[in-house]
Amino acid sequence: MARRKFTLTRQGRDSSGITLDEISRVWLLTLYVCLLSIEELLRIHIMSMRAASTDLGKKTTQLKNLLNSPQLTFLMEAHSGLSARIVQETGFSGIWASGLGISAQLGVRDSNEASWTQVLEVVEFMADATNIPILLDADTGYGNFNNARRLIRKLEDRGVAGTSSTVVHTNSLLDGRQQPLADVEEFALKIKLLINTVSLDGGDWQACKDHQRDPDFCVVARVEAFIAGWGLDEALERANAYREAGADAVLIHSKKADPSDIEAFMAKWNNKAPVVIVPTKYYSTPTSRFHELGIATVIWANHNLRASVTAMQETSRRILSDQSLLNVEKKLL
Repeated sequence: MARRKFTLTRQGRDSSGITLDEISRVWLLTLYVCLLSIEELLRIHIMSMRAASTDLGKKTTQLKNLLNSPQLTFLMEAHSGLSARIVQETGFSGIWASGLGISAQLGVRDSNEASWTQVLEVVEFMADATNIPILLDADTGYGNFNNARRLIRKLEDRGVAGTSSTVVHTNSLLDGRQQPLADVEEFALKIKLLINTVSLDGGDWQACKDHQRDPDFCVVARVEAFIAGWGLDEALERANAYREAGADAVLIHSKKADPSDIEAFMAKWNNKAPVVIVPTKYYSTPTSRFHELGIATVIWANHNLRASVTAMQETSRRILSDQSLLNVEKKLL
């Protein structure tokens, strides 16, 4: 096709009557579209790099394999890019991005005071520093279904392998009072919609592919019935509903100093789906017992955070007391 030549008149128009401003707007719009296309290509490239990472395969696939492994597997807590890299270099196969840990290192309480975008920024640094999967503690999902589906898309963009959310409304181990839980059908629907990647249009739920784009991205439904003071029947009802909704695993939480809640649940569960536990309170239970019960994955939930606090407190006190580095320098990295 022959290229058009513009011959401008004294009035700033070419022979067809097009002004210079009109020509400029067309070129600016074309440039803008090209820049958007380049940005999208770069985003897709970054996503693929983050997801693929290493010879270990996609991070999402790694996490799904961990949850479904016949062997007992472990996730270690991290709360920053540095702590995540330390967990990987130690030899762990996966990372628990702790809500408590991230909140604490941001200097706020573990009560959803850190926004999901602030949490997202932290886990992005963690994902960039590692090539093993990260399971994010997403607390209550930062709002309704619309917030949760947006979170999942952003987590996938940043190479995070999965998320765990709950329906208890305060910190899980806050105190001994019975806590309200969201309606079981409501939370199950939230999981189902996330798993099946659906959106709300004109009042009807219709399938689409805009949200969970990676089928291996893991959604772990946290069952807080024991924590909230409701008991075994409630825990089983919720776990079954979440499994049927499509959750990849259920996380059974207990604040007892012994594993009796977990034992009671596993006796009735019949291995319907992988079970994840957090034995922070019943830490003296031998790990072999978890294997006997058929637990899939154990999360060591906050120990790197607590260890770092202890180390920083001791170091700061010693330097303050001695007014010197002499007694600490050789003990540090």
